Amino acid sequence: MNNSQKLFTAAVGAAAACATWAVGVERYLFTVRRAQLPVLQPGAKPLRVLQLSDLHLAPWQQRKIAWVQSLAQLAPDLVVLTGDQLGHKEAIDPLLNALQPLAATGAKMCFVHGSNDYYSPIAKNPMRYLKEPSRLATRVPDLDNELLTRRFNTELGAVDLNNRVHSMTVSDSELLFLGLNDPHIGYHDHAAVATALQQLEAAEQLNPEQVRVGVVHAPYTKSLDFLTDNGCELLLAGHTHGGQLRVPGVGALTSNSDLPPQQARGLSAWYTAENTAFLHVSAGLGTSIYAPVRFCCRPEATLLTLHAVDSQL
Repeated sequence: MNNSQKLFTAAVGAAAACATWAVGVERYLFTVRRAQLPVLQPGAKPLRVLQLSDLHLAPWQQRKIAWVQSLAQLAPDLVVLTGDQLGHKEAIDPLLNALQPLAATGAKMCFVHGSNDYYSPIAKNPMRYLKEPSRLATRVPDLDNELLTRRFNTELGAVDLNNRVHSMTVSDSELLFLGLNDPHIGYHDHAAVATALQQLEAAEQLNPEQVRVGVVHAPYTKSLDFLTDNGCELLLAGHTHGGQLRVPGVGALTSNSDLPPQQARGLSAWYTAENTAFLHVSAGLGTSIYAPVRFCCRPEATLLTLHAVDSQL
């Protein structure tokens, strides 16, 4: 065997090893990422916020269900679901089963939807994601999103933030949530949220000490700008899967949106001409059942500890 043949054989072997790892190992290595952010009013108690995103749950994924159930031991004060929790037409019951232990802790809960909470997955060429964000064909939504929304509310006590504004007291902090439905499929409605804010202001129901939190599934820049320019100090999003396949030393090759790939996972800052916000993009816990791979991008939940701007940590 000459040197060229040896190199080719080594390359094939390395590729096979990476594929085996990505399909058979890493996508099951669930992890909790932790971060701390100074966004609360002076003197406020710390808040533990658990963000769950992109479960893409299928009924047979018992390891994922059990792991999500185990997150109840983190005792969060607030659980924020940032969309794409469904990955199969028969996943609503298993999803509620996974989330019930968190609801049983007494944690407050809120949610927005992603495209996969309306449309079941289909096989796609994964190389298309490197060229442009994925697109939905002219399909009719085939998942029971109304049932999902209703059961989130009645069985989990979760607040629907899709194109809505909602005030919530968590511990001793007043939060004002600005939520958007998924921009990836054009379901977001900036005008509805702006109108809701104007109505609250006219009724003198806006508290200047409330911490504003923006919640959206897909982190498209226009929606991030809108939320930031409307006073949000923290933005929570998902959708990107952290790039799903990351290159060591490079990072994500795509965000499946117009967000810069280097912001496809974790904490960063989001700037507009007038304001700045913390942006957290979750790499999520799942994948499409038709692309069950992760490489250098472990499936994750995130525990964000929000603390007062004047606290000494």
